[in-house]
Amino acid sequence: MNLGSRLVQRLLHLSPPTTRDLAVEHDLRVPMRDGAVLLADRWTPKSGAGGLPTALVRIPYGRAGMIATQLVRPLAERGFQVLVQSTRGTFGSGGAFDPLRREREDGLDTVEWLVDQPWCGEAIVLYGGSYLGFAQWSMADQLPPQVKALIPSVSESAFTLEFLRKESFSLEATFGWGLQVAGQERRGALLRQALRIRKERRAWYTLPLKEADVAAVGHRSDYFQNALDHDADSPFWSVLDHSSRVAGITVPVSTVGGWYDIFLPGQLRDFKALQGAGREARLTVGPWAHISMGVGTTATAEALDFGLAHARGEKPSDRAPVRLFVMGEETWRDFPSWPPPGYDPQRLHLHPAGALAADPPPESAPDTYRYDPADPTPAVGGVRMAVGVKSGRVDNTALEARPDVLTYTTTALEQDTEVVGEVSADIWFRSSLPYADVFVRLCDVDEKGRSTNVCDGLVSLTGADETTCATVRLWPTAYRFRRGHRIRVQVSSGAFPRYNRNLGTGEPRATATTLRAADQQVLHTPAHPSAVTLPLRRAN
Repeated sequence: MNLGSRLVQRLLHLSPPTTRDLAVEHDLRVPMRDGAVLLADRWTPKSGAGGLPTALVRIPYGRAGMIATQLVRPLAERGFQVLVQSTRGTFGSGGAFDPLRREREDGLDTVEWLVDQPWCGEAIVLYGGSYLGFAQWSMADQLPPQVKALIPSVSESAFTLEFLRKESFSLEATFGWGLQVAGQERRGALLRQALRIRKERRAWYTLPLKEADVAAVGHRSDYFQNALDHDADSPFWSVLDHSSRVAGITVPVSTVGGWYDIFLPGQLRDFKALQGAGREARLTVGPWAHISMGVGTTATAEALDFGLAHARGEKPSDRAPVRLFVMGEETWRDFPSWPPPGYDPQRLHLHPAGALAADPPPESAPDTYRYDPADPTPAVGGVRMAVGVKSGRVDNTALEARPDVLTYTTTALEQDTEVVGEVSADIWFRSSLPYADVFVRLCDVDEKGRSTNVCDGLVSLTGADETTCATVRLWPTAYRFRRGHRIRVQVSSGAFPRYNRNLGTGEPRATATTLRAADQQVLHTPAHPSAVTLPLRRAN
C-alpha cells in the first residue's frame, strides 16, 4: 500500500500539546541494590499528574541538557508524566560510570522503585533511543506487569558489539563516542567537543592507535581502550549482549530505525526474534542515519500512539507490523514482516570491463588495484555516527574516480526494480599480503551518471594472499531503482574512518605501527563468480 504524503504528514507533525505548563521535581533519589543512589527528575503538568502513565527515560548524557529536554517535553505536554534518570556514575548519580555494563540491574531496580511510588499511576512506558534504547532492551524480558510498552529507537539488544567486530572494527564510532562520554561532564564540554573536531580527525591516523585518545583530547577514554583490547566475541563484552533474551519479551514493542544507522542490522535481528516468538511488535525504518531529526520525531509519534494507547488499555492506530521508507520511490510502504515476502534473492555477477549482469561471468583476467593505508580509501556518506560528517545518500563521483575503487555497472534498467531486504556479496579476492579488507557498496546511477550510495559493508580477511571468497554482509535496505537508472557495485579495500584501516601486517589494532601497501585482485570467472545478491522484485 502506498501511503504517500498523508503518512509523511503524520510522522513529521505531532498532535497539539494538551499543556505547555510543566513542573519539574529535581533530584529524586532512586536506590540500587548495591547501595548506590541514582538521581532522577520528574516532569509533570502543573495542573497535576492525576495518575497519568509514566514514561521512563534512562540517560547517561544528563537530565537538564538539550537531549533530555527534546525527549521529555513532547511527552509531558501530551499525556505522560516523565521520569528521566541519570545512569550510574553520570551527572550526580552514584557509582562509577562503566558504559552499558550495569543497565540491566540498575534498570530493573529503577522500575521496581517506580512501581512503588504513589504518583506512578497504573502504567509505565520505556522510551528513548541509542544508549537509552539499549537500557530498555537490557531488562525487557523481566519487567513487571505495570510496564505496558517499549519504544526503543536506533538501538539493539547487543549494543555497540556491531562496532567491535574483529572483521569490521568501527573506528569512527568507538573513538568519537568514547571521547564524548569520557569528557562530557568537564566544564564547557559542548564547546570542547565542537572545537576538538579537527584534532579528533587528525587523531584517526595516530599510530599506535592506543595513543589516539590522548592525541585528540589529552586524556584516556576507558571505553575506547577496552574496544581496542577486546573484540566483540570476547567474554569481556558478554554482559552487553542481551540478544538471547529478546524472544522472551512479552511487553509490546515499537522500534524505530534508519537505513543508514549503525545499529540497524541488530535492530532488525531483534524485531525478527519478536515476530518469530509471536510477540506484538512493530517496526518503522526511515531514510535516516543515527543522528537524525526524523528518528526523534517518529519515535515520539510512536510513544504518543503505540505507547500511550497501551498505557491506557486502548488499541494503537491500525497499521501493518512493518512500515518502511522505500528510497528511490521516496514514499512509505507497509509490509507484514521483515524481511518482507515477495522479494527473491538474485545474483548479479561482476564481469570484465566493469559490467554487472545476471549471467555468469566468462573467462577473464582479474581486475587489480593498489591499496595504501597511508592514503586509505575514504568513507563517503553512508553509515556514519560522528559530528560534522555527511551521512546517508551522497554523490559518489569523486570516490569512484579513485584508482583504489573498482566499479561494476548494469545496463540501463528497462523497468523499475525494487530491492527490499538483506543484501550480501561474494567477492573472489586475492592480495599480495595475507591481511586485507574487502568493502562492497551498492549504488544507484541516474541518467546523468550520478552515482548515489544505497548500502554497503566490509569484511577483513586473513590468508588473503591465497584466492578466497570474501562474503560481505551489506546493510539491509529498501530501494527502488528507477527505469533508465543503472545498478552499480563498488569494490575497494576500505572506508576510513568508518572502519579502521587495514595496515596489512596483522598486528593488534591497539599497538600496530607498520603500514604496508597491497596489490589487490578481484576475480570474475566461471570458477570464481564474484556477485552481489539482491532481494529483488520487478516493479509492475
